[in-house]
Amino acid sequence: MIKPLVKKKFLDHFYHEVKDHVLEDDRSRLNLHIIRILNNQFAIKPLMQELLNHMISFCLSKKEYKNLIEEERFGELAELAQERFRDYESNEGEFGELLLYCFLESHLEAPKLLTKMNLKTSHNDYVKGADGVHLLKLSEKNYQIVFGESKMYKTFKEGLRKAFSSINSFINHKKNNIHFEINLVNTHFDQEIEDEQTYEEIKKIIFPSAQEDEINTDNAFGIFVGFNLELDSQIKRLSNSDFQNTVRGMVKDVVKKEYKYIESQIDKYELYGYTFYIYCIPFLDIEKVRKEAIKKLKGEG
Repeated sequence: MIKPLVKKKFLDHFYHEVKDHVLEDDRSRLNLHIIRILNNQFAIKPLMQELLNHMISFCLSKKEYKNLIEEERFGELAELAQERFRDYESNEGEFGELLLYCFLESHLEAPKLLTKMNLKTSHNDYVKGADGVHLLKLSEKNYQIVFGESKMYKTFKEGLRKAFSSINSFINHKKNNIHFEINLVNTHFDQEIEDEQTYEEIKKIIFPSAQEDEINTDNAFGIFVGFNLELDSQIKRLSNSDFQNTVRGMVKDVVKKEYKYIESQIDKYELYGYTFYIYCIPFLDIEKVRKEAIKKLKGEG
C-alpha cells in the first residue's frame, strides 16, 4: 500500500481544540485545529516553513519527485511546485487545498491518489472537480476514497454552506462528478505508485468487483474550512496566557454552535450515505494571510 508523505509532526503546529467530534450520523468527524499562539498572534511563519516542504509532494506526483531526487535535480523540486500555484491576486483556494492535503495525510492517514496540482500544465490552469483524492483504509477489506473540498470564508458557517453546496453539485453534476473523478484517478494514479503489485492492489480497491465480494470501497469527503476571527482591542491587550485561553475558548464556541448546521446541510442534500471528515482553522485577517501565503509558496514573499 502507498503511505502518506506528510508526517504527524505537521500537527505540532496546532492546538487540537476539538478532537474527532462525532456528528449525528455516527460516522462523520469534526476536528478544530488552532495555530499555535505566540505573543498574542497565530504563529503563521513556522507553519509556512512546514508548508514549503509539503507543497512539493502536494504539487508533484511521487514519480516526478522520485525522478528528480534520483537525478539530483534538487533545485527544481521547489521551482516546479511553485510554478503550479496560481498568482495570489486570482488564487482564492490553493492555500486551503494545501492545508487540507496535509490534514488528510497526517491526521487521517489517508495518502494522496491525486491532486488538481498534478494535472496542471501551467499555473493559470483551472482544474474542476475535487481539490484532491485520497485513499483511507478502514480495515483489511473496507476502504474509502476521500474527495477533498476546501473553502476559506469570513465566517465558519458560510464556509460550511459553500462546501456542502459544492459537494452536492459534485455528486450530481452531469460531467465533472464523482464518476468522472474516479476515472481521472484511474488514468493518473500510476504516477503515485512505484511497483506493479501495489498498482494492481490499489486498482482493485478503486474498482472493487461485486462478483468477488472481497473489498468494499465507499466514497467520503474531506472538508477544510478556514474562517476569520475578529478580536477587539481589549482582547488583544490581554496577557499572553489570558489571550491564549480566551481565543481558544472563543473559537471552540464558534465551531460548536455550528454542529447542528452541519447536520442540517447533510439533511438538506440527503447526503446520508457519505462520511465527512471536517477540519477547520481560524485566522486573523484571513484575506491578508491567504495572499501572503500564496506569495510565500510561489517564492515571491
